[in-house]
Amino acid sequence: MRRTIILSTLAVVLAVFAVPVWAQTKECNDENKAAWYDTFLKNYKGEPPQQKIAYDAAKLYLTSCPPDPADKIADFMKNKFVVPYEAMMGGVTLKKQFEDAYKAKNFAEAVKLGKQIVATEPDNSAVYIMMGVGGLSDESLLSDAAESARKAIELVQNGKPFAPYESKDKALAALNYVIARSKLKTSPAEAIPYLIQAAKYDSDLKKNPQVYLDLAAAYNDGPRAKLTEEYKSKIGPNQTETPESKLAFANLNQVLDRQIDAWARAAALADAANKTAIMGDLTELYKYTHKTDAGLNELVANVLSKPIPDIPTPLTSLPASTPSSTPATGGSTTNGSGQTGNGGGTKSGGSTGAATSGQTKTGSISVSGTGSAKPAASPTPANKKPRLNHRRG
Repeated sequence: MRRTIILSTLAVVLAVFAVPVWAQTKECNDENKAAWYDTFLKNYKGEPPQQKIAYDAAKLYLTSCPPDPADKIADFMKNKFVVPYEAMMGGVTLKKQFEDAYKAKNFAEAVKLGKQIVATEPDNSAVYIMMGVGGLSDESLLSDAAESARKAIELVQNGKPFAPYESKDKALAALNYVIARSKLKTSPAEAIPYLIQAAKYDSDLKKNPQVYLDLAAAYNDGPRAKLTEEYKSKIGPNQTETPESKLAFANLNQVLDRQIDAWARAAALADAANKTAIMGDLTELYKYTHKTDAGLNELVANVLSKPIPDIPTPLTSLPASTPSSTPATGGSTTNGSGQTGNGGGTKSGGSTGAATSGQTKTGSISVSGTGSAKPAASPTPANKKPRLNHRRG
């Protein structure tokens, strides 16, 4: 009998100690509510480990007790801590997934996750920057990337952080280049100001020949092609010059100057494997517009010491002295995005020439004095499309 009593007593003792533990996790009573709230108050303003303790205590309170609109403590814990805490922790997880996708070069997934982040953090410039430059590695994302780049530029220019870049200039250069690349195939003229801006910032892109090859292609396939068609439409009967055709020709000369300048910069920056091909095309256009290659080597040697020229302002009246020869014909060109297009220019008398833009397919970019062009009727440069081997370093 005594043995039974002892066992029963132990059972009661165990039950006494077990009940409070069970009640602490389940039963909604004043004692437990006070304990949970006390634990919450002591920890919710602390460091992350303490905040986790506060969160667990608050969740016990909220899940163990039925909703009560009159319970101010429950309302405070829920709306002032639990909801923001869960949003914060969810954001941390989302950002980690975003960073992992970006590091793994899964840019499509990174863009999807990034859009979720900026939906709740519209001023998160770092996410916009990363979504933007990701488009340089995946051209299928360039449209979305360009939109992100525009937003990132706005944020950075208004004082938001430029991370992950080391400087504001490097960030803005890369973002302008993203927008330029998004327009290079479909709207080359619109790409030009972004390419020029990218080249003006103090960044690695300023020293990357691909930027200038893209710029030469944009001039060729944009304003040069347009002005060529305008010149052709303004020429008189029997290929006679008119004041309107001369004005179109004068404007075309300005564009050719810019194209030569861009090519010269690419040649000055290119490695040995690519420089020969670039110089070949540059020489053809330079000789076509100058009738000689005199001064070309000096141009290439000194071009980087001069500021990159802006887009020419269209002439509305003829200059005092207007050349009488006709413009060069732009040939089939391949730009840095693999695009093929036709440049501008015609020759009177039905004969045609070709001048390539010098722009060929290269690897993706790391998100790392011109002559006075006076096109002549001859000689006609050959249509040559070299394949460059420039790759990012």
